[in-house]
Amino acid sequence: MEEIKKILKYHHLNFLREYLKNCKDFLKANIILKDLSGICQFFSSQESYSQFHSLLKKDLSLVRDGDRREYGDFQTPDELTDKICSFLSNENYNPQYIIEPTFGKGSFILSSLKYFKAIKYIFGIEIYEKYAWETKYRILGYFLDNPDSIKPNIYLYNQDIFNFDFELIKQKIDGLTLVLGNPPWITNSELSSLSSENLPQKSNLKKLKGLDAITGKGNFDIGECISLMMLENFGNYDGKMAFLIKNSVIKNLVHDLRKFRISNIKAYRIDAKKFFNASVESALFTCNFNQTDNDIVCEDYDFLNQKTLFGKFGWYNEKFISDISKYESNFKYDGNSPYEWRQGVKHDSSKVFELSKSNNKYVNGFKEEIDIEDDMVYGLIKSSDIKENVIYKPRKYVIITQHYIGESTSCIKEKYPKLIKYLEKHENIINNRKSSIYKNKPKFSIFGIGDYSFKPYKIAISGFYKNPFFSLIFPENNKPLMLDDTCYFLSFDKLEEAVFSWCVLSNKKVYNLLKSISFIDSKRPFTKDILMRIDIEKLAKDLSFDYISQKINTLNINKLKNFKYQSWENYLKSLKNSKIFSEQLSMF
Repeated sequence: MEEIKKILKYHHLNFLREYLKNCKDFLKANIILKDLSGICQFFSSQESYSQFHSLLKKDLSLVRDGDRREYGDFQTPDELTDKICSFLSNENYNPQYIIEPTFGKGSFILSSLKYFKAIKYIFGIEIYEKYAWETKYRILGYFLDNPDSIKPNIYLYNQDIFNFDFELIKQKIDGLTLVLGNPPWITNSELSSLSSENLPQKSNLKKLKGLDAITGKGNFDIGECISLMMLENFGNYDGKMAFLIKNSVIKNLVHDLRKFRISNIKAYRIDAKKFFNASVESALFTCNFNQTDNDIVCEDYDFLNQKTLFGKFGWYNEKFISDISKYESNFKYDGNSPYEWRQGVKHDSSKVFELSKSNNKYVNGFKEEIDIEDDMVYGLIKSSDIKENVIYKPRKYVIITQHYIGESTSCIKEKYPKLIKYLEKHENIINNRKSSIYKNKPKFSIFGIGDYSFKPYKIAISGFYKNPFFSLIFPENNKPLMLDDTCYFLSFDKLEEAVFSWCVLSNKKVYNLLKSISFIDSKRPFTKDILMRIDIEKLAKDLSFDYISQKINTLNINKLKNFKYQSWENYLKSLKNSKIFSEQLSMF
């Protein structure tokens, strides 16, 4: 409440002092301020009204944006909310009901009052009390400057949206509705790490299975959660949603929209650096409620030039596509991989588990030179290493404590006394790994490990790169190289099969397919789900033996210099007969 003198102008303050000087009761004050501003229940108690009176005489400072940016709180500048509401109004959209689920300092509410002339009710929800008071003052100041403006009924709830009873709003709606706003740009795990209480209830929102629900896929954006809440509560009303959200959230929403009656889906890119000083790819996401299109497709525009269409993404022939125009010439190869793509090893303690070599000695992340047995130390390939067609030697090494997930690690003590001494020295660090996947697992457990990890030949791709690139990986001194958990890979017992598969995957057709089905602005554009869609069998059938021969010659592998056509034919037959029998627990 203390922000009043920085928000209201000097003549506003004098007006209020005079207008309210004889009013002692907060209920009567609420009636007066309802007439002035349209805000219902301006004060919630006699105490808050008394505090208001005393603060009229004080000069205290505003809440600064920087105070809450760590919580994903990027307050929308008035310039941008004005542009958005003007844009919606120019699209002949004139709502009677406005819902702002995280109204912050009230910029969208103020802009709505300026540009929408048929508003009957405005409903706002905001957990942060100082923002709620600031918004009330701003609305009051607006109507003191514009006393002839139509005043809708304005309900501002200082509550947690994740515990809010939306029936309070639904029972009042009977007309065209606009759900408008800018929900927080932060994930649930980031808020948890800040000990924030503003989190949705712990629930498996996307019905994920097993490890997916407790690792990367179980981490979701708060803006995405709020968007889905709005769709679930108001998607059957006549209306529209217009949210400023991250592009990654828009992608996830479009993926999940088939269960809602939604149409006319569009994203208008904004310059987040300009308006928020944030290096985040974001856009104004809009869609119409209570209508259904044949295909759930989002059109991608520039907000400042709405005629510039960058492309379309969404559902196409039951497949989720990032670029429909590119996909139409590559859809033939969007199917099922005959091989199982795997994710690399996960240990969450790089300073302990990952090693480098100096003067033929292992050195850990603490710069300690360590003496351990070689048997459980393997070469490690990371995303930054995947830039050559063939990789023979690693930069790093990794301690592999298990051959499969859940395997007992008691044998380490019996067989490798130096290694167990090293691990026990750093046991506190290992035991304090934050991920819940290690809970109730053997000591020094790792994940992303199985028989497939120990096959000699691999084809790997970084999940982080913006352009797909595949490396063929050889063993070092007859010992397989491992991949870290930023990478995905296929593994093979036979060199010939690995090389043929690399030739297929390194074809331009695969590059084009992956660019059309992956979202490059995602943190991890290439995931197991994406890679499992590469139909290697169909691709191989469309490639000539001459192409394969030329591709193999570029690798300069002596063992394959004299391979025969029959070997290629045998490979094609093996693809036809390949079936996936096992499934790795996916972490991202």
